[in-house]
Amino acid sequence: MEKHLFLSLSDDSWQRAHYAFVVAAGALSIGRSVTLFAGGQSVKALAKDWSGLSGYIPDAELALKKVAGFKELRDAVIDLGGELMACQAGVAMTDLLPEMLEREVSIRGVVTFLEKSQNHQIFSL
Repeated sequence: MEKHLFLSLSDDSWQRAHYAFVVAAGALSIGRSVTLFAGGQSVKALAKDWSGLSGYIPDAELALKKVAGFKELRDAVIDLGGELMACQAGVAMTDLLPEMLEREVSIRGVVTFLEKSQNHQIFSL
């Protein structure tokens, strides 16, 4: 059985999105596959400019505390082969255009995410 981690985000919390990328990067670093699905307002976490997330903390501020920044973590997830999905309805809800998302992000419906996860557990953050 493949050790695939499925993560789901559903709100615009910067903290939850940051932690989701911490978990995803950690899982990928030990050889697990990861799919992260962002629904609703959480699709902002997959935008090139994520400063619209609630509770946003600039990466420079995190660097002063020697904490991995949002960009560093998200880039690690992408570089390590994580799959990022933005909910089609969430993209429409937030008025984001496809070109405003990171290029590695696919826009999909929740059914696609659920079909992909099959019998695997989904962790919602």
